[in-house]
Amino acid sequence: MIRTRVGYAGGTTPGPTYRRLGDHTETFEVDFDPAVISYSRLLEIFWGSHDPTVGSWSGQYKAVVFYRNEEQKRLALGSKAYEAEKRGAAVRTEVLPFTGFYLAEDYHQKYHLQQNEEFLEEMDRIYPSMRDFTASTAAARLNGYLGGYGSLEDLQREVSGYGLSEKAKKRLIEMVSRIRPRKADCPL
Repeated sequence: MIRTRVGYAGGTTPGPTYRRLGDHTETFEVDFDPAVISYSRLLEIFWGSHDPTVGSWSGQYKAVVFYRNEEQKRLALGSKAYEAEKRGAAVRTEVLPFTGFYLAEDYHQKYHLQQNEEFLEEMDRIYPSMRDFTASTAAARLNGYLGGYGSLEDLQREVSGYGLSEKAKKRLIEMVSRIRPRKADCPL
């Protein structure tokens, strides 16, 4: 992943916030390199990350795929149909057109990373502005590893590009080696 950001999408309420969400859904935006991971693979990961046969009790938390073009729409609807057939049940996850994304408040960004003071201090040194921190590929990937996503092997290959001190690199590798991966094959 190049970048992930938490925010709100799918509604008509201007300038939504966590406390004034209106008709938007809490979501995250993924910027990715299609030469590294395909949109179809991202859809596979998405479908595997939740039970699409269970509906949400509120629009704020509903599962939804937002597509940006006709090709993404075709792939998303095709994967939804495949999931319904595979599960033998109606899929309640929605597939909707992307109409805009509103960035969530700072305290929602990079949740796992913000819970770890040691690495947050490292990121503050590299990205003194919250805007740069939120947009950072390194922060997104570090957040994913701290959340139990990705493999130790991938981390070891790429950690030198994060800008961390030697001490922090060693500590991160040590921590990730002890974290039971949620999805080791889930690319960050």
